[in-house]
Amino acid sequence: MALLTLIATVLLPPLGVALKHGIGKTFLINLVLTLILYLPGLVHGIYVNYMR
Repeated sequence: MALLTLIATVLLPPLGVALKHGIGKTFLINLVLTLILYLPGLVHGIYVNYMR
């Protein structure tokens, strides 16, 4: 499951965050960041899933 979450986070950051944390505040923040630009959403997704 960890490998699937990592692949989903790299390809589509909101999906990776939703897989690990569910649809909530963290998902919405990541979705907005990804819609603005891909890179901030990617950095946030990796931070949320693997650094916290």
